[in-house]
Amino acid sequence: MSGLSRIGVAIDSELLEKFDQLISKRGYTNRSEAFRDLIRDELVQKTWESPDAAVVGTVTLVYDHHVRMLSEKLTDLQHEFHRSILSTLHVHLDHDNCLEVLVVRGKAGVVEKIADALISTKGVKHGRLTITTSGAELK
Repeated sequence: MSGLSRIGVAIDSELLEKFDQLISKRGYTNRSEAFRDLIRDELVQKTWESPDAAVVGTVTLVYDHHVRMLSEKLTDLQHEFHRSILSTLHVHLDHDNCLEVLVVRGKAGVVEKIADALISTKGVKHGRLTITTSGAELK
């Protein structure tokens, strides 16, 4: 880490108490690391707003595998974007429902296009894209 800078922050006492409870539940031993993580999270979010930004992430899908041709459609989409899909995990949740998690990497615009195509496929009950960064640019 480069040199540390100290800052002062004025926060309402009730808000600070709630923040302290939250970070304690999450296992932080001090406020400084919690503040750094909040800042990093905002910087990562800002980074992937640019369609050309390099990102990594996951696409999580829940779907009913009995829906006609759905598994085939999802597989076809994954093959179409094979360069950006690093890995997949398929879990049988119960007799009807499956969970699929795809690890993706590429330009933010492409990753979002992949997620949108998968999540909007008829028969997908729920889907979510979670994007992060490789961390190289964060301290």
